[in-house]
Amino acid sequence: MTYRLFEGKKHASSYWKYRISPSDHLIQQVLDFLEKQKGHPFELAVDVGCGSGQGTVLLAKHFVSVVGTDVSPAQVEVALQNAKEPNITYRQCMAEELPFADSSVDLMTAMSAFHWFDRPRFLQEAHRVLKPRGCLALLNYTIDMELSYPDCCSHTLNQVCKEFYAALQPYRSPHLGPSSIELYREAYKSIPYPEKEWQECVCVKRSMPLSSYMGLVESFSSYQALLREDPQKATRLSQDICERLMSIMKVTSVETDVVVAVKYFYLLACKPQEA
Repeated sequence: MTYRLFEGKKHASSYWKYRISPSDHLIQQVLDFLEKQKGHPFELAVDVGCGSGQGTVLLAKHFVSVVGTDVSPAQVEVALQNAKEPNITYRQCMAEELPFADSSVDLMTAMSAFHWFDRPRFLQEAHRVLKPRGCLALLNYTIDMELSYPDCCSHTLNQVCKEFYAALQPYRSPHLGPSSIELYREAYKSIPYPEKEWQECVCVKRSMPLSSYMGLVESFSSYQALLREDPQKATRLSQDICERLMSIMKVTSVETDVVVAVKYFYLLACKPQEA
């Protein structure tokens, strides 16, 4: 089954505001793989589990048409509210039951979403809808993001971050296991395509306000689970972490910019010509 944990309107809005999308470099790695395996034209890309659409929009300038799909009507509503590119459309549907014809899709992506799907069923569905030589790209990042700030001890700063992540660990969905990266490794091994690539620990650094880093962590399913169980505990935890980080940084504004290092991993696979 697909795990449906991100469907509230407030959560969907926080996705649009705080969730990060892959860097231009990562998207280019995906496009280079597609170019190498299939070549042009790039007609249709489908972004499955698109959430509020941050990743979907990155594909727009490279394809004739892009479709973002998500099981959550609230997420699709937010994506539609922020849609500007004329060649992007959004559809509400399950990842395992996609409304596309056999062999019709050039590129299928899932950005920080695949781990929530019924993974074997989704991979079967991806195989069905991909064109011969069409490609699948599954991207995600790990929770252990690291902060840096000028004239500040990064080790001390990140000890506080580690405490934040450790406090959320008990609220992690059992569906994900101890680490979602293992789910992607398993998928990589299970995909029978001869042309495939696996990359991990691709570090991308982003500058953002400390408030955005906090909002990003608060958008994770583990924090949202704590928030549902004990709103006061969740709020206290977040406030305490934020205050300690500001104290170490010697700043008084939560809007102070920090550099956040995000560790990505991804899987790329090409459907064979004769499948």
